[in-house]
Amino acid sequence: MTAIPRRTVLRAALLGLAIAPATAACGPALVTTRPKLTHGVASGFPRPDGAVIWARSDRPATMIVETAATESFSDARRFSGPALTPDTDGTGRFRLTGLPADTEVHYRVTLDSDGTLSEPVTGVFRTAPASARNVRLIWSGDVAGQGFGINPDLGGMKIFRTMADRNPQFFIHSGDTVYADVPIPETLTLPDGRVWRNETSEAKSAVAQTLDQYRGQHAYNLTDANYRYFNARVPQLVQWDDHEVLNNWYPGEILDSDKYTEKRVDVLAGYGHRAFHEWQPIEPRETVDGRVYQRVSYGPLLDVFLLDMRSYKDPNSPNRQPRGAILGAAQTEWLIDALASSKAVWKIVANDLPLALVVPDGKTDFEAVANGDNGQPLGRETELAHIVSQLKARQVHNVVWLTADVHYTAAHEYSPTRAAFTDFDPFWEFVSGPLNAGAGQEKPLDATFGPRADFVHAAPADQSSPLDGYQHFGQIDIDGGSGDLTVTLCDAVGSALYTRTLART
Repeated sequence: MTAIPRRTVLRAALLGLAIAPATAACGPALVTTRPKLTHGVASGFPRPDGAVIWARSDRPATMIVETAATESFSDARRFSGPALTPDTDGTGRFRLTGLPADTEVHYRVTLDSDGTLSEPVTGVFRTAPASARNVRLIWSGDVAGQGFGINPDLGGMKIFRTMADRNPQFFIHSGDTVYADVPIPETLTLPDGRVWRNETSEAKSAVAQTLDQYRGQHAYNLTDANYRYFNARVPQLVQWDDHEVLNNWYPGEILDSDKYTEKRVDVLAGYGHRAFHEWQPIEPRETVDGRVYQRVSYGPLLDVFLLDMRSYKDPNSPNRQPRGAILGAAQTEWLIDALASSKAVWKIVANDLPLALVVPDGKTDFEAVANGDNGQPLGRETELAHIVSQLKARQVHNVVWLTADVHYTAAHEYSPTRAAFTDFDPFWEFVSGPLNAGAGQEKPLDATFGPRADFVHAAPADQSSPLDGYQHFGQIDIDGGSGDLTVTLCDAVGSALYTRTLART
């Protein structure tokens, strides 16, 4: 039998092609005529009556979804989904409805290409509850960054299997779902001489500048068996940050980089946004603005508010102008009104950029909310000041903020007793990540909103290899009886590094 190089196989998988080895005894290889689901299945955005189901076909086909109470599918219901075509890179999604609340749902996806059916691929999710019950969710971000891709020596991205085995009801992916601006080389030599090996692909050989290259970023991650295992078992609430396009981007930016022939970031962002929506189990029509930000209700104990802190932010700068934008006026007022109108006990705000961590962009500019001056709100801090003061005025309680971005895990308590700006009620922000990327050093906290680091687990040096540890995810458990919320910050093998229980008020 003629061996096929692993790189060739992986590239074929990214392109959705079928490869069969040739042998002298059997003659020329034959490519199957059956359609194929190329990158597994995924679910997202669960509701009491269903969820969004995602899949990709290697050729034009109709997506067929069946649901059942057990994995035997003896009582299956059949739903005819969309046509999967090259216009969407063969991807498609279908919103399941009409299912019972708080129920484990087994589903399988089959492709129908002119009457020829694919092998089915199965998954499972749980519909959202209609009454109070225990809720478990996990969150993290930052996948395949700093050149650390799928390492076959380690069995791939095993943190995804660890997270799936915690049996969460859903996962908040806090952004940097891909690193479109960071190629994946075959090897990386680490400072201590160790060698990190990567499975590679054509799309990951250079920075993404075309729609197909952006699509290939998402395809690469889903060649990892652990990631596909996770996708088939855990529904996702997905948001983006910067690396879905490129590092630290903002609307209207013009690049000064030899890596890019296309200098207009708005053009690149259009490609990145389209690829993101094609390859993730998200339905843009369910968002407020057709992109990302939205409210997701999960029973009487929990509402989740996914933010978009990228599409409406102002240019990176010293961030000390009288006013600034990180969410934009419309999203800011939506968030205040949505939080104030929520009847859920807990309101989790998924902010893809941290609130008080000082995140520089170059020597003088800042990327996130904080500007590092520790004083009264300026620049983008003014939007956060408006939000938290309005939440105090409207007596909105039990608000917790979750983020990733900085490639370490931490717990931050915010209090007006320590703050330069005092018109707000105390709250907590929890940080997690990365999932499979270079780990980061601890960053300073800006004192404007009085944060205190209750816990930090960060690498001794920036871009530390995943071999050194410092890969993280966070877990939230809400008790269905008491309504109390417990946060656990975990490492890559699931060991608890920190736990904090917050009592409902």
